[in-house]
Amino acid sequence: MTATLSDQAHATAVATLTASYAAIAEGTTVRLAKRTSNLFRPRDQSAAAGLDVSGLDGVLSVDPVARTADVQGMCTYERLVAECLRHGLMPKVVPQLKTITLGGAVTGLGIESTSFRNGLPHESVLEMDVLTGDGRLLTVSPDQHPDLFHGFPNSYGSLGYAVRLLIELDPVRPFVGLRHVRFTDLEALTAAIGQITDQRSWAGEPVDFLDGVVFSTDEAYLCLGRWVDSPAAAGVDGASDYTGQQIFYRSIRTRERDCLTVSDYLWRWDTDWFWCSGAFGVQNPVIRRLWPARYRRSDFYHRLIGLDHRFKLAQKIDRVRRQPPRERVVQDVEIPLERTADFVRWFAAKVGMSPVWLCPLTLREPAAAQQSSVQRMTAQQSSAQRTPDQQAKPWPLYPLSPGQVYVNVGFWGTVAITDGRVDGDVNRLIEAAVAEHAGHKSLYSDAFYDRQSFEAVYGGAVYAVLKDKYDPGHRLTGLYEKAVGRR
Repeated sequence: MTATLSDQAHATAVATLTASYAAIAEGTTVRLAKRTSNLFRPRDQSAAAGLDVSGLDGVLSVDPVARTADVQGMCTYERLVAECLRHGLMPKVVPQLKTITLGGAVTGLGIESTSFRNGLPHESVLEMDVLTGDGRLLTVSPDQHPDLFHGFPNSYGSLGYAVRLLIELDPVRPFVGLRHVRFTDLEALTAAIGQITDQRSWAGEPVDFLDGVVFSTDEAYLCLGRWVDSPAAAGVDGASDYTGQQIFYRSIRTRERDCLTVSDYLWRWDTDWFWCSGAFGVQNPVIRRLWPARYRRSDFYHRLIGLDHRFKLAQKIDRVRRQPPRERVVQDVEIPLERTADFVRWFAAKVGMSPVWLCPLTLREPAAAQQSSVQRMTAQQSSAQRTPDQQAKPWPLYPLSPGQVYVNVGFWGTVAITDGRVDGDVNRLIEAAVAEHAGHKSLYSDAFYDRQSFEAVYGGAVYAVLKDKYDPGHRLTGLYEKAVGRR
């Protein structure tokens, strides 16, 4: 085991955190004093002091033998990945953007191209230290406070905050070889996703990473990645670099095969925020050459969006240009594989934004991180021999079905508010369409559900019990109030 941060440093940071909680007056809402965020829903500002998490952003240790990492809750994936790669390892799921924190991905969900085999980030958590709403610091796992362990994902800090997490890791190889497979028929694409998810291969080659992009209903691509030891093994002369003048998502349409270093692959979407950097002119070749490389990254673009929200710059420019106002449509939704083609066609017809990202996922089965120690001992039994309590279980606040293949459909942009519509109408249409297609919507952005509908979708009955048990004074803002009320 390699320690990267001393136990004393962690203990000091935890003591600072708990002292900051104690200093917040009784009856005052408790929030993090956190400078950055990857949320896309505006929040009411609070003048009250927040929890001091300034010393909780590091990696405590990496165990190359056990393939685990002990990590502080506010550690970004950028820092976590860099430390794990030094040991030839990586988290089982690395969300696409560098400044997403491990704690944030667990309490707010995350996804990437290993999710078709490794599920979501919280499924590789073995245990966590959580500061609950009532000020207790609890170690939670499938054996200790299992209700909070399973109810923590998708709670968005409304039950507590992850202070430390022990997670599973996977081994890496130096490069990822890519194949970009074009489909002109959405049913053929979803059939391919089902086959790859089941067989972990395509056309005789293994598939270790799987995502895709829809440019139109008759032009879509699956991006198939596999571990390789050299670019030659990927069928190309050298590794590509999309941190400079070249743009990754555009290469999907022009390069049937490609190769990236493991680090460049994991962050391939961050440089241009998928394709959203175009809103700032960064994809213009002249502007791109002048734009400092250190600012070609998602957190800087997010800060620009924050400035726009604060000063309403885009709205003012639209008014001067006599353009209609625009509604922000920034969402990720999970749709069952069998309904994905229909949903994508509906989206293309009714919303019309493109490109659209696709990322297949299934819950891990058997999900070791979800199992108690007794269940893990019997994990070698065949699935037919496993009792129901040994199978992967839905996480109650985001209840995806075990054994079901889903496709995350991601779309990020704006649409004009026309034809007598008001801001929010398109997002409401999307919420209704997601429900009609038996899907789920992530809560990092705008949501418009009424309370009854929200609680039916996001485990409201379970959540109420957890809230009363771990935050009886409701010091932390509730999940509905955060996600819909923007508090």
